[in-house]
Amino acid sequence: MPPTPHASSMAETIAETARLRLRTWDEADIAPFMAGLDTPAVLRWLGPGGEAVHRRLYERSVACQAEHGYCFWIVERLADTAILGFCGLYVTNRPDTPVHGLTEIGWRLREDAWGQGYAREAAEASLGLAFHRFGLPSVTALTVRGNVASWGLMQRLGMIRAPELDHSLPGIPPELSDHIVYHIARGDWTQ
Repeated sequence: MPPTPHASSMAETIAETARLRLRTWDEADIAPFMAGLDTPAVLRWLGPGGEAVHRRLYERSVACQAEHGYCFWIVERLADTAILGFCGLYVTNRPDTPVHGLTEIGWRLREDAWGQGYAREAAEASLGLAFHRFGLPSVTALTVRGNVASWGLMQRLGMIRAPELDHSLPGIPPELSDHIVYHIARGDWTQ
């Protein structure tokens, strides 16, 4: 389906699932995104939040979308158009790591959306887009070791551990710097 303008903004719908809309960002999304996702529980495995951090996320997402046709898209619930978070694809910008330049899938949802299958629904749609619309040969996913829920979803998506891509980021507390990586090739995606 071709992208279509979203009714409440200049954003474009990228895909819809049974319950969700994945769409591009609009600058007006920054405040509601922060309201739902700038919480201690959401940021536990990510580090500090705040307006500057969320504005950079918005700017990087818009730039990635412009350059590659994909980004970490806004996840909106169809029933009430609530912004639940993001999920999508992003070209990793981590120089001096083995994942630099690879396309990753990522997700971040607000706390009241956890445990309802939204992350998996959005991630499955994103992987389908990665392999069918964008023709990517593979997709990686990364998280810190302690984020069991995130790497559990990676496994449920059919991704496999890629320890050769594990890495640590300098200057970050150890619980946030030690990243493990999962991977899935287009030929292994069964949906």
